[in-house]
Amino acid sequence: MPADTARALALGVLASGMLMIVLDGSIVTVAMPAIQDDLGFTPAGLSWVVNAYLIAFGSLLLLAGRLGDLLGRKRVFLAGTGVFTAASLLAGVAASPAVLIAARFLQGVGSAMAAAVSLGILITLFTEPAERARAIAVFSFTGAAGASIGQVAGGLLTDALSWHWIFFINLPIGLAALALAVRVLPGDRGTSTGKSTGTGRRTRGLAAGADVSGALLITAGLMLGIYTVVKVERYGWVSAHTLGLGALAAALVGAFVARQATAATPLMPLRIFRSRAVVGANAVQMLMVAALFSFQIILALHLQRVLGYGAGETGLAMLPAAIVIGAVSLGVSARLNARFGERNVLLTGLLLLITLLVLLTRIPADATYTTDVLPLMPLAAGFGLALPALTSLGMSDAGEDDAGLASGLFNTTQQIGMAVGVAVLSTLAASRSENLLAGGAREAEALTSGYHLAFGVGAGLLVTAFVVAYAVLRPRTR
Repeated sequence: MPADTARALALGVLASGMLMIVLDGSIVTVAMPAIQDDLGFTPAGLSWVVNAYLIAFGSLLLLAGRLGDLLGRKRVFLAGTGVFTAASLLAGVAASPAVLIAARFLQGVGSAMAAAVSLGILITLFTEPAERARAIAVFSFTGAAGASIGQVAGGLLTDALSWHWIFFINLPIGLAALALAVRVLPGDRGTSTGKSTGTGRRTRGLAAGADVSGALLITAGLMLGIYTVVKVERYGWVSAHTLGLGALAAALVGAFVARQATAATPLMPLRIFRSRAVVGANAVQMLMVAALFSFQIILALHLQRVLGYGAGETGLAMLPAAIVIGAVSLGVSARLNARFGERNVLLTGLLLLITLLVLLTRIPADATYTTDVLPLMPLAAGFGLALPALTSLGMSDAGEDDAGLASGLFNTTQQIGMAVGVAVLSTLAASRSENLLAGGAREAEALTSGYHLAFGVGAGLLVTAFVVAYAVLRPRTR
C-alpha cells in the first residue's frame, strides 16, 4: 500500500473513531426522555446516563495518554476502540437502569483510551506543517461538528427506530475502525528511557515511566472533581457536599503535581507546561468548551421546551450549524492558519462565537425558527475556525515521547470545560427560571429568561478566552 494512501486511511480511522466518541457524548441528549420512559429512570437517576460517561472519560484521559506513550499509542487506540464498541452493544441491549449506567461508564473508559492517543498518533504521522494543518482540520471537524451531528442522528434514530439504536449505530463504525486500524496505523513500541538495563538495552513500556502513585492520585482527583461538578445542580455551590469533595479533589491533584516534580519517572513530566502555546491553548479551550455548552445544549432545550420541537425536529434544526462548521473546518481553516497564523484565526473564531451567544440572549419566548434562530447559524463558523487553530497550538510543542501526554492533556481540559459548563450554565438557568415561576411568570417566559442568562454567562466566558488567547498566545512566524 502506498505511504500516502496508508496515511490517508489512518487519518480516516482516527477521525472516524473521534467522531464516534463525540457523537456518543451528544447523541444521548435528545433520547433522554425516551430512555427514561422505557427503563423507568427517576429524574435524578437519569442524569447518570450522561454523568457515568463523563466521569470515566474525563478522569482517565491523562492516564491513557501517558500509557499510550509508554506502551504504544496504536495498542492503546485499538484497546480503547474495542472496549467502546463492546460497551455500546451492552448499552443497546440494556433492560435496566443499572446495566445502562454501567455500560455508559465502560464507554467512557474506552473513549478515554482511544481519544487520548489520537492526536498523538496524528502529529507523529503528519510531520510536514501544511500536511499536519490539513490533517488537524479534518480531525477537528469531528469535534466541532460532531456534537451537532449527534443531536441530528439521535433525534432521527429515536423517532424512526428506538433509543437502543443510538448505541447500536456504533457497532459497524467501531468494527470497521478496528479492522482498518490494525493495517494502517503506524506501530510504535512505546517510550524508552535513557537508562540501560543490565543487558545494555534501554527500558521500554511501563518500566520506562510507570508512576503508579501518580496515576492513582490524578485519576482519583479528576474523577472526584468531575463528580463534584456534575452534582452541583443538586447540592449547590456552597453546600458541604460540594465544598468538601471539591477540596479533597484539589488536594489530590495538588499531591499529584508535587509527586511529578520529584518522581524519577513521572507520569506527567512538568516540562510540558513550559510551553506558552500548550498552557494558553488548554486554558482557552477549557473556557471555550464551557461557554459553548450553552449553544449546543441550552439552545436545543429552548427548541424543545419552549418552542415544542420533538427530538427529530430539534436535530434537524441544529443541522445548519453542523454544515457551516464542517465547511469551514474542512474547506478553509488550514489555509487561513497557514496564511495568518493560528492565533489570529483563533481570535477571529472567538469573536464570531461571542457575537452568536450575545444575539442568543435576545431570542424571544415566541421565537420562530426561520427569523430568530436560522439567521444565527452562520456564526457557528467560529467553531470551525477556533478548534483547528486551538488543536494546532495545543500540540505544537509536543515531542515524540510526549505526544500521547499532550493529546491526553488537551482532551482532559476539554472534558473539564464541558463538566464546568454543564454545572454552571444549567444551574444558573434553572435557578433563574425557578425564581420567575415562583413569582408567577409564565413557563415559557421563565424558561427563556433562564436560557438568556446561560447565553450571557457563556458570552462572558468567551470574552475571557479571547483575552487569554490575546495575552498568552504569541504570534508564530510564518
